Amino acid sequence: MISILEGKVELKTEKFAIVKTNGIGFKVFCPEKVLQNLCDNKKIRLFTYLYVKEGVLDLYGFLSYEQLELFQLLISVRGVGPKAGLGILSSASVKEIKASIASGQVALLTKVAGIGRKLAERAILELRGKILATGSDVKKLTEDNDAIEALISLGYSFSQAKEALSKVSLDIKDTEEKVKQALKVLGKYK
Repeated sequence: MISILEGKVELKTEKFAIVKTNGIGFKVFCPEKVLQNLCDNKKIRLFTYLYVKEGVLDLYGFLSYEQLELFQLLISVRGVGPKAGLGILSSASVKEIKASIASGQVALLTKVAGIGRKLAERAILELRGKILATGSDVKKLTEDNDAIEALISLGYSFSQAKEALSKVSLDIKDTEEKVKQALKVLGKYK
């Protein structure tokens, strides 16, 4: 199995990168956040997972071993395939995903295409005992969850809501005030 891949990024698309090492180009599917960090003709090092199923050999790459481990846990859940696993890792940080699973919150997982409420609940049930998340990570996720839901109901995407809330002062604890500040960040509230 290929565990680590080092080489130059020859090509980068929205879904994958081609990494050339020793004259061979490997097509590596990566989460969006990983692809954003890759630059053409720059040397990189990826932790990889080789997915083998019914004649398909796909290589998945991650910048950290922690991302790789979480990906492997996610795809161990029946119904969560590699594309959904990448989608989950593209939607939030490893800490946020772990906190979501540890606290039993399905909202983050259901934002990913192909993952409905039942599948998210099954994933949480199967992974809850396997994932360690700190209390502060869970608390932060819980505090932001209501504000994220409010912003989504106003028509913003999950990623837009998360991004805007990340720019709100940590001193603000009230959900209503968080939403107001996030809307200011989004430029819609004066």
